[in-house]
Amino acid sequence: MENLIITISRTCISFLILMMVSLWIGKQVNSGNNHYNFALSITIGSFIANMGFDTYLKFIPMLAAFLALISMYFLSSLISTHSRRFRLLLSGEPTVVMESGKILDANMKKIRYTLDDLNQQLREQGIFDVFQVEYALLEVSGKLSVMKKEKFQALTKGDFHPTHLKSEVQLPIELIMDGMAVEKNFNSQYSNTWLNQELKVRNLQTKEIQYAVITSNGSLFIDLFVDHIKDPLDRE
Repeated sequence: MENLIITISRTCISFLILMMVSLWIGKQVNSGNNHYNFALSITIGSFIANMGFDTYLKFIPMLAAFLALISMYFLSSLISTHSRRFRLLLSGEPTVVMESGKILDANMKKIRYTLDDLNQQLREQGIFDVFQVEYALLEVSGKLSVMKKEKFQALTKGDFHPTHLKSEVQLPIELIMDGMAVEKNFNSQYSNTWLNQELKVRNLQTKEIQYAVITSNGSLFIDLFVDHIKDPLDRE
């Protein structure tokens, strides 16, 4: 009877701890958007199961280990928000498997991704003809993101009142993230010199910019760290 009460008590306490942790970091873990979050969710589940049901393990040391794990996650998340290099180390990067309608065999071999995998994920998105695809990226989560060729894309309101005609479709090119220039993305058309000139015209400095990207229509989008929004809609 005593063991039964202990087990029930441990389970209830473990469940309450899990609920509190889920409210704190649930959005990141539940998204399962990278290997780091996936591994963390599995580890949290193992901890909670052992804390609740394994009476041979002392509860307090298990709780201390669990809190140490959560502290490590919090510290890693804090570093990630200030360092893109560290963020990429934890989360990884998507892999381009199709570019300009061509299948990139070398990239697929690097990640052991087969044509069967590609065709299956295209069919899951209602694309049965690979000819319709302009770009395809395999995300870190394992999901395939697809940009169709322009003539196969769904109509939008903008198509009825076009302001310009696109000559070709391109993937967005990230030039600045978190106040740091993404050097590897510069090319002959969008060079560091070109970017500095654009920022000079706008009276901006790189460190003021949270995100700068060349959009799929070739325009430069810039978002600053300071948004000048007094009452943001999204509050928690």
